[in-house]
Amino acid sequence: MVTTILSTIVVLGVLIFVHELGHFLVAKWSGVTVLRFSFGFGPRLFGFRKGETDYCISAFPLGGYVKMLGEEPGEELPEDQLEKSFSSQPVGKRIAIVLAGPLSNFLLAIVVFTLVYAVSGIPEILPEVGSVAAGSPAEQGGIQVGDRVISINDKKLETWENLSGTIEHSTEETLVLKVQRGEETLTLPVKPMVSEAKNLFGETVTRRLIGVTPSGKIQVRKVDPFLAGYYSLVQTYHLSRLFLLTVVKLIERVVPFHTLGGPILIAQMAGRQAQEGLLNLIYFIAVISVNLAVLNLLPIPILDGGHILFFTLEAVLGKPIGIRKLEMAQKVGMVLLLVLMVFVFYNDIMRLIPGHKPDILP
Repeated sequence: MVTTILSTIVVLGVLIFVHELGHFLVAKWSGVTVLRFSFGFGPRLFGFRKGETDYCISAFPLGGYVKMLGEEPGEELPEDQLEKSFSSQPVGKRIAIVLAGPLSNFLLAIVVFTLVYAVSGIPEILPEVGSVAAGSPAEQGGIQVGDRVISINDKKLETWENLSGTIEHSTEETLVLKVQRGEETLTLPVKPMVSEAKNLFGETVTRRLIGVTPSGKIQVRKVDPFLAGYYSLVQTYHLSRLFLLTVVKLIERVVPFHTLGGPILIAQMAGRQAQEGLLNLIYFIAVISVNLAVLNLLPIPILDGGHILFFTLEAVLGKPIGIRKLEMAQKVGMVLLLVLMVFVFYNDIMRLIPGHKPDILP
């Protein structure tokens, strides 16, 4: 329990702090007055003032916040303070300040992935067979549990992803699999079948299969530290794309709502990763950081993406969006987020009850 609590504070604290730090740094660079930069939420415990900014520690150490002068729509300010207020800045600067938060989370993920890959390498699932379906092409071709597939049609395989992708995109009627079985190296012909299967989102798709599943064994591939940055960019891109697809599938009701999770699920996962080791927890922070960045960029009012949308409309129309319209949009956004919070907290609580499956919607 102590490990879970501490790891949750670390994960959420780091993610939100980095996010707010991005807003803070770009606001300062843009000449906007930052009234407060707080580590944590709630009542102010202690801190110090430097210039115009109160740097403080607050009671609840789950992240932080930045309060800028004139950031509230319709906020009235003295004439001598207007120049350094957020609302009086050119639209480009306002977009940059808001965008800096999600970009900081992307940057955090890229840095963490780079360090993990440079130090320990990239974990990959081996192309080793964990099960063979009865009557499948693999069984008919002589594939057995424990076989490690070395190549398909002389194409060398390093990971299970290579294996499944090669089979799925092949056009040959018969594939020649070279497998390692103990001390033996065997060459086995296998004819893939076209069959229906479930993809990552639970959708039924048609693909070429041979009827095997991975053993789940992992190998860590060492990479050139100078290339670790490239691989981290690729990983960040794939995670961002996956999260966006998940959002789309949720809207389409392909992915059920009971799969959503909130702070309690994050706490459970953080605790589990912390027990696995510090490196796992650091990697987990990077994954959640990507998700937080993408989530904040969604064009929903009160999120960063919603603000960016309105600032972009202002730039296109040549005039600010009316305060009443902004306030109404923010109220709608708040309602949407509150509804989402109800869903995720319900799901989190139901996961804690043995034998219950969280499922609000049919």
